[in-house]
Amino acid sequence: MLRSSSIFFVLSLAVALLWRAPLAQAIKFELGPTEPGEPVWNFAPGNTLVIVTANVPDIPGTRVDVDIVDGSQNSNVYLSKKNIAGETRMAITTHESADVGVCLTHVDLDHSDGLQSRTVDLDVDIGAEAVDYNAIANQESLGLLEVEMRKLEDVVKEIVDEMGYLQRREMRMRDTNESTNERVKWFSIGITVGIVALGAWQIFHLRSFFKRKYLID
Repeated sequence: MLRSSSIFFVLSLAVALLWRAPLAQAIKFELGPTEPGEPVWNFAPGNTLVIVTANVPDIPGTRVDVDIVDGSQNSNVYLSKKNIAGETRMAITTHESADVGVCLTHVDLDHSDGLQSRTVDLDVDIGAEAVDYNAIANQESLGLLEVEMRKLEDVVKEIVDEMGYLQRREMRMRDTNESTNERVKWFSIGITVGIVALGAWQIFHLRSFFKRKYLID
């Protein structure tokens, strides 16, 4: 029985970590002279801590601005910061479940045509990945296993919240589909009734016309 529980715990941990992996992203890319740059999007549940770490090399005569927004209907702007250089760490808390976008803009201060691209390291940590568990362990005097259990608990909570969000979104989509199907049904019925009525009117009109011409009795 103990062995089965241990296997179940390990499998649960593996599934949780595999599910949670896409919520953190570290990328390295070339930021060209185009402005604004293309946002880097990551999905984040509502009321979730997001840590964005950008490592931007300093080039004289230029600057890099950053905007953190989301793709919700409200188009929330969480942060807007100008002239970031070196390693910059930015923290936000999301208002609702949506894609969070980090947009970097390369600005030429000298207005010259020779604006060079620069290599940017961008690290986006979401939810449990953004929490400093070492600080929590030191503050609450937790052991290694307790820290891992705390992290697993947070990961599982985020999975449950995300599954709830997906379920609510699926319900909204289902309601929208049912409403659309209902409208299409009544629209089809209306068209059918209209076609039948138009056909009956044409028959009545032609019958009256032929009677006036004495072509039929």
